[in-house]
Amino acid sequence: MDITASPVQRLLDEYAESHQNPTNKLVHWVCVPLIMFAILGLLWSVPVPVATRGISPLLNWGTLVMLLALLYYVRLSLRLALGMALVWLAMAAALSFVVSYASLPLWAVCLIVFVLAWIGQFWGHKVEGKKPSFLKDLQFLLIGPLWLLHFVYRRLGWRY
Repeated sequence: MDITASPVQRLLDEYAESHQNPTNKLVHWVCVPLIMFAILGLLWSVPVPVATRGISPLLNWGTLVMLLALLYYVRLSLRLALGMALVWLAMAAALSFVVSYASLPLWAVCLIVFVLAWIGQFWGHKVEGKKPSFLKDLQFLLIGPLWLLHFVYRRLGWRY
């Protein structure tokens, strides 16, 4: 790890240490966004206080957690935080779609997605032969999505 690198780059590099196997990387490209989606949906499903119910369907526990995580991301990299905000907006739109059109309640859909995606993640790490980074430090649960996004930025030639 390069000690002269920025804090976000050091975290991304440390996360990458246990994500070298191509199969595990592919699993992460599928499962990390699904886990984010599922967590947001589960939180979205938790009832909000009565006083806030009529204000906006976007005012819920999922958006609160998104905003708190966004503050963490801004501390690391404003550019990556902006990208993550766009990802979350897309997920919020997808959650609204599920609420409107799924035959199961949102929490049930998200619980199924959550369990299956974590099974995928642990299988990917079994293939990798290394434990998931978050078992060492819980902040890596938030770094995983940034790790994927930083590849998109690099592919587009954007600095982060």
